[in-house]
Formats: sequence, C-alpha cells, structure tokens
Amino acid sequence: MSVTSIVVDDVSKQFSLQYQRTLKKKIMARMQGAETGDTFSALSNVSFEVPQGQSIGLMGLNGSGKSTLLKLICGVMRPDQGQVLTRGRISGLIATGAGFHPQLTGRENIYMNAAILGMNQQETDAKFDDIAGFADVGRFLDTPVGNYSSGMFARLGFSVAVHVDCDIFVADEVLAVGDRPFKRKCLKRMQEIRESGITMFYVSHSAGSVRRMCDRVIVLEKGRVGYDGAVAEGIRYLHYDGSDDEPDTEDQMDEELASDI
Repeated sequence: MSVTSIVVDDVSKQFSLQYQRTLKKKIMARMQGAETGDTFSALSNVSFEVPQGQSIGLMGLNGSGKSTLLKLICGVMRPDQGQVLTRGRISGLIATGAGFHPQLTGRENIYMNAAILGMNQQETDAKFDDIAGFADVGRFLDTPVGNYSSGMFARLGFSVAVHVDCDIFVADEVLAVGDRPFKRKCLKRMQEIRESGITMFYVSHSAGSVRRMCDRVIVLEKGRVGYDGAVAEGIRYLHYDGSDDEPDTEDQMDEELASDI
C-alpha cells in the first residue's frame, strides 16, 4: 500500500497589487476616482496528490504559479482556500540565498539555515565538513555572505539543503545559477535523492532535465493545473507550438552535463 506524501486540495492563493506606494498618492488617487489597487490570483483550485518517492517535474511559463505552489508545500505561505498536507520533513531550495543573513559568515549561515530546515546542532556538526566541502566556497566560508556572488549563494544554499535528512525535497530552478562543475554536482546529487525514495518536486524550464529527473509532470497555466500525468506527454503539452523537437540551449547544456556524470 503506497503512502501519500503530499496532498494539495482545492488550493487558491491571491496577492494584493498596490498601484500607489505612498499614502499621499493613494488619497489623491481615491479623490480622483482612480484605482488604488487590485488582487492577483496566483493559484486557483489546484488539487493533486503525490505518493511517497515520486519525482514531480513542475513546469509552466513564468508567472504560472510554480514558486507560489512550492512555498505553500514548504509551509512558507498558507493558502487562502483549501489545504496543503505534507508528510515528514521538507528540505530544498526555493530561492537563492533564502534564509541567509548577509552580515553572518558562510559558516554561521550554514548552522542558521540548517536549523531553519529542521536540523539540530548535533546533526549539523556531524555533517558540517560534507556541507562545506560540497559548497566549495574555500576561504570565503568565514566571510559575510553579503559579499558572495549569486553562484556562491546557490552553492551554499543547495549544499545545506541536500544534506538534510528529509522526506520531501523541493528545488526551484536550482540549476539556473552556478558554473558548470556546480551544475554537474547538483545533477548527480539530485539523481541520488531521487533513487533514495525521497519525494522530489523539481521546477525547471528544461525539458531535458525533467525527462531525466522526474516520473510525472504537472503543468501550471495561469495558476491552474493544465496537465498532470506522464513526463513525455507533459512536455509535449507545454510545448504546444511544436518547438519541443528542437532542444533549446539549456536542454543542450543539460545533455552535455548528464554525459559528463
């Protein structure tokens, strides 16, 4: 009997849009009868279930609601309607440098970020050398992360996330930042996560990566589930103009990286 890892039940999420930033401008706009704000529906009536150990490729155009859905699954935000249920510990990377304090060193941020992800000090102590070695930021480990490049941020954040003992792993465009050796190492580690039986949610615009990493594809369209099913059909659904026959530059790079592993 399979165990359900994630349940997303009739979930909707809205955000407020403000057209004027200051109180003075809002008052003037109201006096003139102009709109001062609006609401934006990021997710509308989204429902699906994920069994333990399945790897989901979450795809869709920019603004389709992918990052919002991941934040709801991670518990960073709450839905306005419906419910999100998850089983076990969740780890992953939903934003480069999320949970880092710019004035703390890389070493200090490893401990803080690990604590945010549910690790205690003893667990972090035991895995610290592996985390630091994977991140490979060298002598910058003891300098404030506010001085890091985006690539160094990504290496440190991903390194902490993949060393957490978890039941669900989420990754939002984790391969979009970083150099070639880092991306190669990420791909190898994510394949290990997939093979270990951990549930994985992987957001990517790369059809090649999704084909290799995932068992199932969910495509979001303007906040709604447009497709949920087999990987090949999901990629064809997303590339409705037929362009999937010609891989883009990111797909070509992913294929080259995979061949190097």
